[in-house]
Amino acid sequence: MNDYFSDRENGPRTRTEQVISPVVWAGLATTVQALVSRGAFGLRFPDRCPDGQVVCGCDPDALSASVVAEMPGLAWPLETTSVVEDGFLSQREPFAPDTLLILDFIEFVHASVAKPIPGKYHDFFSHHHLTFDQQSGQEEFRATVNRIFARNGVAFEMLSAGRIVRVLPPVLGEDLQRTVFRTGDRTLDNMLDECRAKFSDRNPLVRREALERLWDAWERLKSLADPSDKKRSIKLILDATASEPALRARLEEEATELTSIGNGHLIRHSEVKQVPVIDVDHVDYLFHRLFAMIQLILRKKETA
Repeated sequence: MNDYFSDRENGPRTRTEQVISPVVWAGLATTVQALVSRGAFGLRFPDRCPDGQVVCGCDPDALSASVVAEMPGLAWPLETTSVVEDGFLSQREPFAPDTLLILDFIEFVHASVAKPIPGKYHDFFSHHHLTFDQQSGQEEFRATVNRIFARNGVAFEMLSAGRIVRVLPPVLGEDLQRTVFRTGDRTLDNMLDECRAKFSDRNPLVRREALERLWDAWERLKSLADPSDKKRSIKLILDATASEPALRARLEEEATELTSIGNGHLIRHSEVKQVPVIDVDHVDYLFHRLFAMIQLILRKKETA
């Protein structure tokens, strides 16, 4: 099934969740466990029939060794609950590994999975000999992962090549993808392209780097009109952006506030007194706010 009644009636859920919950992880883990039981990893980790060495399933020991070696910190068999101690009592509660580790594991599974096709039935060992269709297996797995992500509002998507990318926030994502930066300053163009690439990354630390780079781009943009006098330069830029007095005043307030945010938080500098921006939603908000300002200035610059 590709969609559900609620999706058709209300539209798909907004993809804003950037942390994979225990509920989502349990669904992903169950999907992988079902693939193991079907022998879907037999192409890469074959279990061979003793009579003729034809592939008849998946070697669980080889799969386990590879997962543990390539995914440090991920337990195999996959764990979806953990023991929580409370004094003399203990109970099991839903558990999910770190989100980045889960995403790495999903890419590992995609690279390893293939749809098993039963062939001859071997009566003595009570198994089928198998061949594999890797493309079909990967397509089915990818569709399942993306459906689980979409139904739970998870802001990640698996592409056809098996790479997972971040689903950018609505509106901002569209603008980032379609905007071509032609500021007249190659360095600034490169800075903005770097911001765009990093902000699309699934790693929150890389997205924070995008925020820092965007503020650097803002400081460079403010000096384009008059490199020798930044105050005069930003005045000329804002004058060209809005001529209506009330809106012009609002934009100047916003430009001042954005500069203050960059200087007061751990974005452009690294002083002890500065407050770091850690929350991923705050990173998205600040990036969106500054990018909207920069985009407005650049659009008006192009039409001037």
